[in-house]
Amino acid sequence: MTSRERFQAVMNFQPFDRLPLVEWAGWWDQTIKRWHSEGLPSNVTDRYDICRHFGLEVYKQDWISPKAPPAPVHGAPVVRTMDEYQKIRGALYSPPVVDKDRWRAWAEEQHRGEVVLWFTLMGFFWFPRGLMGIEPHLYAFYDQPELMHAMNTDLVAWNLRIIEEICSVCTPDFMTFAEDMSYNNGPMLSQAQFNEFLKPYYRQIVPLLKERGILSIIDSDGDITRAGPWFEEAGLDGILPIERQAGADIARLRAAHPRMRFIGHFDKMTMNQGEAAMRAEFERLMPTAVTGGFLISCDHQTPPGVSYQDYQLYLRLFREYAEESGRCSRR
Repeated sequence: MTSRERFQAVMNFQPFDRLPLVEWAGWWDQTIKRWHSEGLPSNVTDRYDICRHFGLEVYKQDWISPKAPPAPVHGAPVVRTMDEYQKIRGALYSPPVVDKDRWRAWAEEQHRGEVVLWFTLMGFFWFPRGLMGIEPHLYAFYDQPELMHAMNTDLVAWNLRIIEEICSVCTPDFMTFAEDMSYNNGPMLSQAQFNEFLKPYYRQIVPLLKERGILSIIDSDGDITRAGPWFEEAGLDGILPIERQAGADIARLRAAHPRMRFIGHFDKMTMNQGEAAMRAEFERLMPTAVTGGFLISCDHQTPPGVSYQDYQLYLRLFREYAEESGRCSRR
C-alpha cells in the first residue's frame, strides 16, 4: 500500500497491510536541538525531512487562521468588548491566504500516494479565547454571549472560504479543528455551553467536509472522554491526540464511540523509560489499533527528555508492532 492508501484503509476500518508509521505533531525544537548533538545530521531540520530521515510516513499540514494583532503578554486580551471586536474585524478576516502553489505541488505527491494531506482551522472555543484571553473568555459565556456568537459567526464564514480555496486545488485527506478545550480534569465548559456556542457552528461546516470526503478531527489536549459524545453529536469524525497523562484511555473511547477515528495516544512519558515500558505501551494500544480507525502516534510532541537513541528504539518497536497489526487486520 502507498502511504495514502494505508491511511484511507485504516481510517475507513478496512483491511490494511500495516499501521502507518507517523508523527502527527512533529517534535519540540529542543528535542531536535538535542538530537543534533547525538547523531541526527545537522542539515536535517525540516519537519518532513526529519520524517524521511527516520523512515516515517509524511503527512503534510497547512494551518490557516485569521490574523489577530498580538497581545502584549501571551494569553492577554486583544478584545474586551463588541466595539473593540468591530474595530479589528476587518483586519482579522481579510481575504483568505491559501498558498495554492504549495497545494498544487502537494497534490501531485498526494496523487502518487506518497503523502497524506491535511489542514487545520481555528475551532469555536479556541478562537474566541485567543482574542479575549483565557479568564475573560470563560466569563464571556455568561457576560457577553452576543460577542461570542458574533466571533463564531464570522469564523464560520472565514473557515468555509478556506475550505473552498483549498478544495479548488485538491481534496485533503483530513482536517483538524484547533480546539484545546480540555485539560486533565476534562472540558472547560459544560455540555449546555457547547451546544449553544460551538455545536451550531460545527454543524454549518462538518456537512460540507463530509460531502467532500474530508475527515474532520478535533484537536484537543487533555482528557476528552466526557466531551467525546458532544463532538460525535456535532458530526465530527474523530479526536486527537488522546493524551494518556490526562487519563484518557483508547479502549474506553472505542467502546463508547465504535466508528470515531483517533490519532495519537502513545504515552510520551514512556519513551525514555526503556524497551519494556515502551513494549507495554504498544501492547496496551494494539487491541484497538488492529480493529482500525486508530493511528498510533506520540500523544503530543516528543519531549526533549527523549534521546536520539531512545527515539530510534521507539521506532524499531513501532515498526515491529505496525507489521504485526497488519497481519491481524488481514486475518
